[in-house]
Amino acid sequence: MTNTDLIEQFLDAIWVEQGLSKNTLSAYGSDLKIFAAWLGGQSLLAVDNAKLNEFLGVRQKDGITRRSSARILSCLRRFYGYQLRENRIASDPTVLIDMPQLGRPLPTSLSEHDVELLLDAPEVSVPLGFRDKTMLEMLYATGLRVSELVNLKFEQVSFRQGVLRVTGKGDKERLVPVGEEAMLWLEKYISQARSTILSGRQSDYLFVTRRGGAMTRQSFWHIIKRYAKKAGIYKALSPHTLRHAFATHLLNHGADLRVVQLLLGHSDLSTTQIYTHIARERLKDLHSKFHPRG
Repeated sequence: MTNTDLIEQFLDAIWVEQGLSKNTLSAYGSDLKIFAAWLGGQSLLAVDNAKLNEFLGVRQKDGITRRSSARILSCLRRFYGYQLRENRIASDPTVLIDMPQLGRPLPTSLSEHDVELLLDAPEVSVPLGFRDKTMLEMLYATGLRVSELVNLKFEQVSFRQGVLRVTGKGDKERLVPVGEEAMLWLEKYISQARSTILSGRQSDYLFVTRRGGAMTRQSFWHIIKRYAKKAGIYKALSPHTLRHAFATHLLNHGADLRVVQLLLGHSDLSTTQIYTHIARERLKDLHSKFHPRG
């Protein structure tokens, strides 16, 4: 079996067994192909611990981050664990390799004032600006991932109940409530701007481009950056900035952590707990600013 066959079979197997997201599968496939290319003609099944350490060392010298190194090692562990279960190798060469120690960085969030500035930045007098405004409102109101937002279809929206049915990472489905303000913008966008953008085309997607298809994550990321610049926001933003703001502001206003976990679609509460650190810093600032002995 060639290295290409081994990689494709492994990706198919873990997609079925573990329900990993398309982005994770794509990253794993890319990492394994890079490793196979580095090996030259050597089979992936003939690799030992020393060879793996050599490869990881070369990658670090190439300048990859510890987080990327950890992802590569996680991929290799799953790959060789799978090959061991399939009785293709006698032992797992990743067993003695330690995972890089990672500090979990706090996500960049926006203040409520900055969010208002960002939401007001699009020019709603033109159809594309109306679409962008609606997308930003929906993102902040729901905490969706950008990939979830750009792929929303009509069938996922209950206008009567004001909720979205979203399929997130690992094909896990969740119901996400939409606030009145965002739902109002969505209804107005559909009635006033969407058909103009489509120019007679048909599409199942809510948020469309002039070509009639869904917007890409990358395109929407560029839109966020453009409006942030227009609003005078110069923080280092990420595609998930409004998702982070959604979670942080909910906690700042007293939301229960487990409720935020459900809304974000996190399978592990520890993933959500990172936002409590941001909220705690906000409380410290308020205490320092307003308490007589702060």
